Amino acid sequence: MSQALKKLSAQLLNHADAVNTGLRASSTWWSNVQMGPPDVILGITEAYKRDTDPKKVNLGVGAYRDDEGKPFILPSVRQAEESIHRKKLNHEYAPIGGEASYTDLVAKLAFGDNSPVLKEKSNCTVQTLSGTGALRLGLEFLTKHYAKNLEVWLPSPTWGNHPQICNTLNIPHKKYRYYDPKTNGFDLNGALEDISKIPAGSVVLLHACAHNPTGVDPKKEQWHQLSQVIKDKKLFPFFDMAYQGFATGNVDNDAYAVRYFVSEGHQVMLAQSFAKNMGLYGERAGALTFLCGDAESAAKMMSQVKIMIRTMYSNPPLYGARIVQEILSTPELRKQWLADVKQMADRIISMRTQLRGGIEGAGNPHRWQHITDQIGMFCFTGLKPEQVSQVKSSHL
Repeated sequence: MSQALKKLSAQLLNHADAVNTGLRASSTWWSNVQMGPPDVILGITEAYKRDTDPKKVNLGVGAYRDDEGKPFILPSVRQAEESIHRKKLNHEYAPIGGEASYTDLVAKLAFGDNSPVLKEKSNCTVQTLSGTGALRLGLEFLTKHYAKNLEVWLPSPTWGNHPQICNTLNIPHKKYRYYDPKTNGFDLNGALEDISKIPAGSVVLLHACAHNPTGVDPKKEQWHQLSQVIKDKKLFPFFDMAYQGFATGNVDNDAYAVRYFVSEGHQVMLAQSFAKNMGLYGERAGALTFLCGDAESAAKMMSQVKIMIRTMYSNPPLYGARIVQEILSTPELRKQWLADVKQMADRIISMRTQLRGGIEGAGNPHRWQHITDQIGMFCFTGLKPEQVSQVKSSHL
């Protein structure tokens, strides 16, 4: 080998060593990252997939399925998709806060077509990345514009993402009593007692309907009592409404708590989702509304919310919002959708009745009325962890 080739070979080897050293050094940049805990719900789904029993049922995911366990596409959604396709729309950016035609329609769905706050234009409503995005955006907005010593009070129990979002934003969060394990129902006295001790100005998170994960909702007169104590203590109500239509099959009934609080003078904040009631799980169509008291304050709020959205994800996605808008703005499609969501809710109610009848018919001596008293997609059976483990180990 010539001297020139030897020199070139040595240079290449040295370069390769330097590259490898650099790669090894760069790998240490992430060596301090800890393994995160698995998602509880997704873990159940993975166990479901591994199970080969033909009689298996997935009780973990909060997604509606048909009798064959397959995703259900609402007829109204299919028709809306076809209508949108025929319009041959473009794919330009949506406005930062979403199309006004979309935000107007979803606000009317939540607060009512004749809501005074909407007529006064004292609401600030923006499109969000479904309900989770609305919660994140709303809570982050509060940290910047509401109070520096913000505290959020969550029902016990609540959806697992509520405390996770608070943790991510470093917002202190505490619990108020909600579910009573003795009755498998709503703990009204415990909730009222705890809420009456919450410091003024704190945020109280409320599930508008179909409470996740218990399926336990306050009755109308109980909502009245909750509204009064929240008003007396000068607390700020933040409603999470992910299941409008799924609780009773009637979108107006399921918005009762939100509308009652508004009628009582609360300036609520509301997170909406269309993942469940339109089956648009992957389209991430949602909304966040602030009630601001007057049109001038609403305009100021909108300016600040848009700044946050711009730096977070710039603009919301179009397709899911277009489906929602098409359904809510077309009388025939809206009528079909109301029938679709009622069909789903009625089927869930029927399944609850059958479950209770099957358990009681098998001779179980305990009371199972709570199965049919609870509502929506979620159910707290009252079984203890060790009993669930026994069912799993004995019947899988």
